[in-house]
Amino acid sequence: MAGRTWHSLPEYEALRALMESGTTSKAALRLGLSQSAISRSISSLEARLGRILFERDGGRLRPTLEATQLNRRLDPLFEALDRIDGPTEPTQETLRLTAPPTYAHRFLVGHIATFLQANPHFYVSLEVNSAEDVIRRVQDDRSDLGMSGVDLTREGIKLTPYRYSEAACAMPSGHELADLDVIQAQDLHNQPLIALSRRHSRRAQLERVLTNSRSFPKIVAEASTSFAAVDLAREGLGVTVVNPFPVAQYRSEDVVFRRFASPIEYRTYFVTSDHKPTPAIARAFIRHLRLHTPKMPFTKPT
Repeated sequence: MAGRTWHSLPEYEALRALMESGTTSKAALRLGLSQSAISRSISSLEARLGRILFERDGGRLRPTLEATQLNRRLDPLFEALDRIDGPTEPTQETLRLTAPPTYAHRFLVGHIATFLQANPHFYVSLEVNSAEDVIRRVQDDRSDLGMSGVDLTREGIKLTPYRYSEAACAMPSGHELADLDVIQAQDLHNQPLIALSRRHSRRAQLERVLTNSRSFPKIVAEASTSFAAVDLAREGLGVTVVNPFPVAQYRSEDVVFRRFASPIEYRTYFVTSDHKPTPAIARAFIRHLRLHTPKMPFTKPT
């Protein structure tokens, strides 16, 4: 039929192999073909689509945006082929997961447990790192999936929004501000405050909000994670302003959380590579988290 689009599976296989390996020699070795066969498949695919799919960068071929988008659209096709041609017995797949302590120590461990219970042939390797190292591990292909609460845009990295949260104040249940439904910046004037350490960008943002409202709390302690800050507040040291996700889920019984009226907002992201396909096990874990993350105050899915 005139004008009908035709498809070539060998061309698509060459595209995916080249995206994952970065060189025609490695792609050829992976598929059991010659380098010239890989090059011909890519050239044919580019000619058929009328798009440039790879640009030479030193000794490597860097995929263009068009190649990355096409590769994502091919995921369902190759997943279906894997189910048809794959072994009858599931083989053990490994998810290399990385996240900062706030997400890793309490939130992710429970979801990893239920994920593995539902998928006994899967295996998860969890690395706990700083937000910068989370990005770096995914960049260097040392992790398949990361979670981050910091918008760190880097070459070769894709950030997929997962949760949106409002800022919240945490304090002991008997605190004088606990009777308020919403905490204003002025309410924190002269109050003992537990701040996040200065390496966090939110520290400077909170200080601007307070200064603009002529509110000057007494900083009595600093903490590098929201869990530590909330735990210090629970001990009666003062109030803290934090991202309530996911700490509110684990501390709501012994700490009071109240919305902090301010322009401060937080986003949590899934971190994946933008230069290679996201492994099926990583996509399965993302779906598991989206499905099983409970409803919580101050936060919602994106």
